[in-house]
Amino acid sequence: MIGRLHHLVIDCPDPLSLAGFYSTLLGQPVTYRSDDFVVVSADDHSSGLAFQLAPGHRAPRWPDPASPQQMHLDVMVDDVETAGVRVLALGATRLGGSASPVYADPAGHPFCLIPRPGWAAPIGP
Repeated sequence: MIGRLHHLVIDCPDPLSLAGFYSTLLGQPVTYRSDDFVVVSADDHSSGLAFQLAPGHRAPRWPDPASPQQMHLDVMVDDVETAGVRVLALGATRLGGSASPVYADPAGHPFCLIPRPGWAAPIGP
């Protein structure tokens, strides 16, 4: 194991509104809120769904491949640099980013490696 899922991040035009929808749908509270990023999870020490402001957002038209799904995974890791080397060895491609490096899986889906929050148990042995 290299990391553990932190959040599934969903691009949208209004993070607070969409988080409210999923909060009600799933019966889970909003546990984090900023102007451009809102999290819904069981508590503030749990992984969950995150909603990220995407200016100019265009809704996906599933299953139309011309309009992508607009989601990515945040994977928490103990050490971002070490995990980066390991995911590259697995076949990932580095796309960019510095604070939270962005990679693509072998099929091109983006994911970020983020430092494990202090509230989460260590990942490695």
